[in-house]
Amino acid sequence: MLAGRRLLYPLVFVAGATTMSTEMAASRLLAPFFGSSILIWANIIGLILIYLSAGYFLGGRLADRHPELPYLSRLMLLAAAAIAITPFVAEPVLDRAVRAFADASVGAFLGSFFAAMLIFSVPITLLGMASPFAVRLGVDTVEKAGEVAGRMYALSTTGSILGTFLPVALLIPLIGTRRTMLASAALLAIVAAPALGRRYVLVPAVIVLLALIPPGLVKPGAGVIYEGESPYQFIQVVQKSDGERVLHLNEGWAEHSVWSPNSVLTGGYWDSFLLAPPLHGGSFHSLAMIGYAGGTVGRAYGVYWPSVNVQGIELDSDVTAVGRRYFGLADNPRVHVATADGRVYLAAHDTRYDAIFLDAFRQPYIPFYLTTQEFWQLAGQRLNPGGMVMANVGTVPNSERLPDAIAGTMATELKSVYKWRVGDFNEIVVGFENHVSRAELEQRLAAAPPALAHIAPFPGSIEQVPPSSDPLTDDHAPVEWLTDQIIVQYAAAGGRG
Repeated sequence: MLAGRRLLYPLVFVAGATTMSTEMAASRLLAPFFGSSILIWANIIGLILIYLSAGYFLGGRLADRHPELPYLSRLMLLAAAAIAITPFVAEPVLDRAVRAFADASVGAFLGSFFAAMLIFSVPITLLGMASPFAVRLGVDTVEKAGEVAGRMYALSTTGSILGTFLPVALLIPLIGTRRTMLASAALLAIVAAPALGRRYVLVPAVIVLLALIPPGLVKPGAGVIYEGESPYQFIQVVQKSDGERVLHLNEGWAEHSVWSPNSVLTGGYWDSFLLAPPLHGGSFHSLAMIGYAGGTVGRAYGVYWPSVNVQGIELDSDVTAVGRRYFGLADNPRVHVATADGRVYLAAHDTRYDAIFLDAFRQPYIPFYLTTQEFWQLAGQRLNPGGMVMANVGTVPNSERLPDAIAGTMATELKSVYKWRVGDFNEIVVGFENHVSRAELEQRLAAAPPALAHIAPFPGSIEQVPPSSDPLTDDHAPVEWLTDQIIVQYAAAGGRG
């Protein structure tokens, strides 16, 4: 029995680590297809808790019927095998789910999403059996039951802590999601096999061989010239037939940066940021941009406003590196990029700017703390006299709820706020430190250089936004909820708004 317990303790520890490692990897498997929004995380955590609960229940019953270490070891080998095959079977299911969403069928999307999550039901349920099974095997007398249960759950939880941080901080950035899952599966199989005999050593050996298979592209498609995983997200660069390059992050529905060999203008919302110098109405020398991505805006400033100093603020240094390699981020010598969270950077630096731009998304959401009264107050404190802020807000046709909420909150901290639509899915919101009348705004837009005149909005499309009576705050900013609502409503209407 003593030898059995020596095998039992590492098995419980590794099962706990593998559970959390699989959960972390689940988020990375889903991110290239569904993103990493709070809604996705809620579904991952909720469903995994359901599977663990089922595992606890079934594990307790099986332990009473088969109180043997080899039986538990077989269950853990099955879990290891299920984890090992998960990244190989996940892609077609996830791809089908994305196609369902692209067809704007909410029912098909949700059905496919939960079908995808069922991929994790078998391994997580099996892993959930480990702790109650181990308690049953470890208890000799009723008097020691509490001590044994505490020891086993402490071991499992300690393993879970390791399984939470090690994949995120080290394994996924170094070896990728698939091989992280295979490494976890192999380790679980290694600690489970000794209780079953030598022939079962073949299971971890086969899993290790699977890890030697080249991963290939996560999301194959025409024109993919780069794929990578950073600590924050999945990154993909696609080159189109005309030579244009686009940057996709996570699920890839949105284009986060665009590069063309023939022009710095994109035809998209990025061009609207070039209107900041005439909108400012004064001497314009500097700007900071939160959510700099691949540097599309800074590259354009190098052509149209070459004397302006551009401070990019980008959370992900890997995205900045991709911008330098594929999107001409270094073309403008007046661009400097800081790797930081935008709000944290502004709070930590007293530098003042003529304009602050916001184009930060963890698709499809703007981080809520970049939309609140407290943020706009901080942004206002980092403006030179007469300065302005300019934000890109994602939305859907015929929906103004999210842009109005953000613009109305901005108006509680800045003197004049205006917004206008750019295409179907973007709204530009501009706030001024000083009062700027509509007539003055239109006059400034009319003074834009002829090469940018086509970018300026029609006067009739510009709407002035009053201060909100219920502004977004750090304590209450339901940005995710508003975004989810407009997406579901748009999809339910068949993509017609």
